[in-house]
Amino acid sequence: MRSDELERWTCVWKSLPWRIVPETPLAPAVNVAFDDILHSPSLRFWSWTHPAAILGRSQSVSNELDIEQANALNLQIVRRATGGGTMFIEPEGAITYSLILPEVAVQGLSIRESYEVCDAWVVRALVELGIECHYAPINDIACAAGKIGGAAQARRRGTILHHATLAYSMDTPAMMRVLRLGKPSLQTRGVRSAEKIVAPLRLQTEMSRGAIVEHLLRCFHKNFGGSILPWTTDELREASALADSKYATEAWTFDVP
Repeated sequence: MRSDELERWTCVWKSLPWRIVPETPLAPAVNVAFDDILHSPSLRFWSWTHPAAILGRSQSVSNELDIEQANALNLQIVRRATGGGTMFIEPEGAITYSLILPEVAVQGLSIRESYEVCDAWVVRALVELGIECHYAPINDIACAAGKIGGAAQARRRGTILHHATLAYSMDTPAMMRVLRLGKPSLQTRGVRSAEKIVAPLRLQTEMSRGAIVEHLLRCFHKNFGGSILPWTTDELREASALADSKYATEAWTFDVP
């Protein structure tokens, strides 16, 4: 889309009562659970207490991961509620965010177009930092050297959940030991992750991860308004309970739907 088209489609966002949630380090399963308990317009930045492998909703653990290598790196394995491929998460190497917005905010857009609109503010904010990047259909943010990040969506209860992970830095040898990219499937069921070259932000900037997250937060707040509010004790309790009953269980994680 042209920049004026993207501006037109996000104009309605300025009237939404956004809540912007800054980073709070959480266990991987709790991070995933929070996407289930938020229903009002929100931008949430994730932070991690542990390294993790976050699988897409319809993926097979055995197809995607070398379990022995994952255990050696103390990765916590979690299945999220959205589709797409596996996220290799190092707490200081990934920038992850979720958008919760009403379906009316993207009414009239195709699925592909909704990805572009939901990531446009991030692309613009990164370009402001001198980072060369662009939207790459259907769900990537990329640069000339490769993929910077990928997004996934789920639509439910009249809302859209759109989340994305950007690579800030990456231990590529460790990732390649853990992820079974290009290797034969061990199960007939399960969507496989795409093989793409990853180009972390550190290849283009000396800025710290925290400084980039703060810039993204401030850019969103400047463009769309809202209130910057951390989690409440009740919300943390609810997300933790959901993680214990669902997202941290072997039944949810290891059974391919």
